[in-house]
Amino acid sequence: MDQAVETVSRVPAEIRNSWATRHGTEAAERLAAAEDFADAIKQATVPPNTTDTYTKGWKVWQRFCAENGLPELEGSRGALVAYVAWLLDRGRATPGRDGTRGYAPTSAHSHLTATIVGLRERGHPATKDAHSEARARLEAIATQLAKQGERRGRGKAPAADLGNLHRIAAACDDTPTGRRDLALVLIGFHFASRASEISGLLLADITVHARGIKVAVVTGKTKRSVRTVAIPYNNDEPEICAARAWQRWLDAYGRTNQTAPAFPRIDRWGHIGGAMAPDSVTTAVARVAQRSGVPIRWTGHSLRSGLATEGRKNGKDPVNIARQGGWAPGSKAMLGYMQLADEWDDNAAAGLRRTEH
Repeated sequence: MDQAVETVSRVPAEIRNSWATRHGTEAAERLAAAEDFADAIKQATVPPNTTDTYTKGWKVWQRFCAENGLPELEGSRGALVAYVAWLLDRGRATPGRDGTRGYAPTSAHSHLTATIVGLRERGHPATKDAHSEARARLEAIATQLAKQGERRGRGKAPAADLGNLHRIAAACDDTPTGRRDLALVLIGFHFASRASEISGLLLADITVHARGIKVAVVTGKTKRSVRTVAIPYNNDEPEICAARAWQRWLDAYGRTNQTAPAFPRIDRWGHIGGAMAPDSVTTAVARVAQRSGVPIRWTGHSLRSGLATEGRKNGKDPVNIARQGGWAPGSKAMLGYMQLADEWDDNAAAGLRRTEH
């Protein structure tokens, strides 16, 4: 029998030794190298914000295991069910805004997913049954909390709307910061952007055409969200025309290097810096909305939910809305945003009247 494979590969030793037994040492080394290469490709192609979420989630799992004396690399059914109960009861290191130590169900789901991914990446995957049981218990506990009147988390981001876009357009001044902020909000709204997508845009990604502008979104989270979308001129309401706002911002920006960020940082003295981080985009959207008198606090995600909601109100085809925002057709997230428009306009209880028989 061949010798055990000696390598620094991340492939567990028992798997490498099994390969060596079946195929020989040299083949086993090549298989391990291929596994490491696949891991490297995966790491290079996973969006940074997803990697960050998984890293944070794994740290929460480590904290749970340390607190409860459990091994990190054993995602058994009991351990995972105990984990989700702990997440919802006291998993936060510090209390949230509502004073509770338990995570919101959506955050608990994210941490559980990160843990499942982390176990698999470390060569100790949880079984499908254990994962399913943990998710089922999480949903059951979350339902009990809702019945008891507990509401955790921020909920859905309030949707940007056309009326408040007009408020923002009127409040943004003619300074470079004002022009940048208006272009950021209007362009972000019209392609249903995530904050990370706006942050990643370069000058080369936004091009002017006879009928408007095109935006090449190359930093999307999914295959569908990597897209090129058209934003036509709005001749009916030029105050909120994204294409016109972009050209005014370009005039103030004055950069011609196509690798420059489309939306850079600008300090209080008007000095232009590098690209805005996703958190900075979110902060800018909230700041501009508040300054403009928008009554509900917007977040970076308000632009994304806003297009789906306003598109639905205006009778746009859901397939075209999905294409513009990079959603899969029939996406639950997109349909959830559309329900904000439908709950009043297409309400089953609205306008009921007696009928003659």
